[in-house]
Amino acid sequence: MITANDAAKVFDTVLSIPGMNETVKMDLKISRKNVLLLSHLIQDGLKIREGSSVLLESISEQGKTELESLSEECLQKVGLIELHEKLAGISASIKG
Repeated sequence: MITANDAAKVFDTVLSIPGMNETVKMDLKISRKNVLLLSHLIQDGLKIREGSSVLLESISEQGKTELESLSEECLQKVGLIELHEKLAGISASIKG
């Protein structure tokens, strides 16, 4: 069985492949609903819980910042920042 350390090395190796840090342009057609869900998944995924995912635990601070920026940019482009913030507030009040 593969250990967490071995898995981290594999992910690190894959993410180090030449070209992985190159910026790519994507023409993406996605519904507003899916932008909202994707943004939520990104932000929830960045709240890394120890042992939850070797890949997520290996993300650098720069990588986290880039993903947060991507999430915000997507929400801004489709005009859902305010709705997202309100839904996050509702979700936070339910949790706690």
